[in-house]
Amino acid sequence: MSNLSQRVVITGLGVVAPIGRDLDTLWENLSARRSGVTQLDCLPLESLPARFGGQAKCFTGDIGDFGPLEKNLQRSIKKNQKVMCREIEMGVAACQLALHHSGLGDPELRNPDRFGIVYGSDYILTRPEEYADGVTACLDANHDFDASKWPTIGRPQVNPLWLLKYLPNMPASHVAIYNDLRGPSNSLTIREASSGASIIEAVSAIRRGAADCMLAGATGSRLEPLRALHFIASEPLASQRENPAEMSRPYDITRDGTLIGEGAGAVVLESMERAIARGAKIWGEVIAGASSAVNSISTERDNIRIAIGNVTKTLLERGTQAGVDFSPGNWHIHGCGKSEVEGDASEAAGIRDALGDLDAPVTAAKSYFGNLGAGCGAIEIVASCLAMDKGQLFPVLNTRNVDPKCPIRVSTGNEAPGDSFLQLAYSSQGQACGVLIRKVTSG
Repeated sequence: MSNLSQRVVITGLGVVAPIGRDLDTLWENLSARRSGVTQLDCLPLESLPARFGGQAKCFTGDIGDFGPLEKNLQRSIKKNQKVMCREIEMGVAACQLALHHSGLGDPELRNPDRFGIVYGSDYILTRPEEYADGVTACLDANHDFDASKWPTIGRPQVNPLWLLKYLPNMPASHVAIYNDLRGPSNSLTIREASSGASIIEAVSAIRRGAADCMLAGATGSRLEPLRALHFIASEPLASQRENPAEMSRPYDITRDGTLIGEGAGAVVLESMERAIARGAKIWGEVIAGASSAVNSISTERDNIRIAIGNVTKTLLERGTQAGVDFSPGNWHIHGCGKSEVEGDASEAAGIRDALGDLDAPVTAAKSYFGNLGAGCGAIEIVASCLAMDKGQLFPVLNTRNVDPKCPIRVSTGNEAPGDSFLQLAYSSQGQACGVLIRKVTSG
């Protein structure tokens, strides 16, 4: 039965990030102001201008990277890794880590019919290697590709299961199958807005009575060769610096572009009633979510400003209705903070339009690892939940002189995180999404 007033809380957190694959490491790096930007070793650097980025080197794909698993589950995942690209592997790992962290890793503690998943990803591109043998078989004596040979000679050389490695619905499918989750299942692909949108849909599933528990989040990468080429051609990259850790500097007046990276995050959501009944630690309550899409003949900057402004204003209104305290010192904003010249200014202007007389520090975890695509939002939400739990807000790394065109209060790390936060995300296509999460001090 639908219950729109049902309170939904976060009881599990999981991450695969350039600054950690476990929560303690993630927090240690954030609180120590330690960047995860390193020289990339997963791309042909001799032919790409991007030499540094946020590579999740802590994730090797070893079965141990998926967290504590019982033997049968280990065997299932290991067997199916042959039909998982790296993005899917990271997403599955983040979900398994979140499930274990929530205390619901044991199947006996879950009702499979009432447990579902909504998980996001980028549009996953096939690696060129998948076609290499087939293309080679179709080369003529002059090493030119003979297309007429492809149907009978080339195509049979391609692994018939290749597509399974790149379908964006596969992270959710794998996790649901491995853990026997028979509740609602969905997959979203709206770039950086994917994580927030997945959480909104998962919360809705619980509130409308379709599930008691849900996994949500997203995985993403800019470090696959074709994806890297596309990103480099379409979005501004940070110029190289003597210290690569300083290349991502959101809202700073000297910022000049973003960095490419990879990562995944996940949260376990459940009704507050159920979480309290089983004695679970509650990391936050999802108060509201909002999304907006603006695409017009106006400039991209105007689109982002309008979309972020719409989302922020809606979250503030719904939060006020729910009794969230937006007084100074009691909340923070986790901005998208891509470190783009126009994008940051537009985002900041949209936030300021919505804030009016309100004020809050704005942090941005992308300053620690760059743009991880769809996976960013979930990792940022985990980071802000940890900040609330620790009572310490991490700063925006490398931002020393805030651009006057970014009229927001950028976190220096000296502010309190407060008892609630907004997490905001936008894509360059004009899609925006955000969630409002509040600390729970009592049932």
